Amino acid sequence: MTDRVPPIDRLPVPRAVLFDLDGTLVDTVKTRIQAWETAFAEMGMATHRDRLAPLIGLDGRRLATEIAALNGDVIGHDRAEAIDRRSGEIYAGLNSAPRPLPGVKRVVAALERRGIPWAIATSSRAAQVATSVNALGLEREPMIVDASHVRHAKPEPDLLLFAARQLHLAPATCWYVGDSTWDMVSAVAAGMVAIGVTAGSAVNADALAGAGAGTVVGTLDEVADAIDAR
Repeated sequence: MTDRVPPIDRLPVPRAVLFDLDGTLVDTVKTRIQAWETAFAEMGMATHRDRLAPLIGLDGRRLATEIAALNGDVIGHDRAEAIDRRSGEIYAGLNSAPRPLPGVKRVVAALERRGIPWAIATSSRAAQVATSVNALGLEREPMIVDASHVRHAKPEPDLLLFAARQLHLAPATCWYVGDSTWDMVSAVAAGMVAIGVTAGSAVNADALAGAGAGTVVGTLDEVADAIDAR
């Protein structure tokens, strides 16, 4: 996908694979951006897609703080929390029929054939997760770690480290698959193998590689192929 990283088939075999949700498993990044734009407009803060796109995947309270700073405003924890919560409410109303991204069922089937455990690790609030997970059409509900499980979400590694503990595995034996630069930063900080996927991303392959991706793929089909080939 990019000359800056090796192909996925050169990576070590994972003992578990963790996935981000928005923009990785479901095509929801545009909806996320729309929700943030509306929330900031309600709060009297100007922003636009080009400012928001690189921040998608970041902990929502930190995203709110970053956008406020770009508007020359310093906001405290309570206001950042309020903006994040309002964005989530708007997103829940907009996210009525999310679509799975290419390769979801293939990669889940490949992992389960090999007996490799997998889970979802997302910075989203728990209340925002169910609709997107249901849209995947999986036979059973996966293990899900969300922002409610940790004090600090991405780009801190806490979310991913918590998921690894739940799986009783060393982080270094896990792959983390995500679509944002913050996913890559979080995975590297956790000591996991970071895999970027661009199909639903708001950023390009070079941005993911620059943020620490061990490799970058176009779709989850490529991850499925790599698992099947092991």
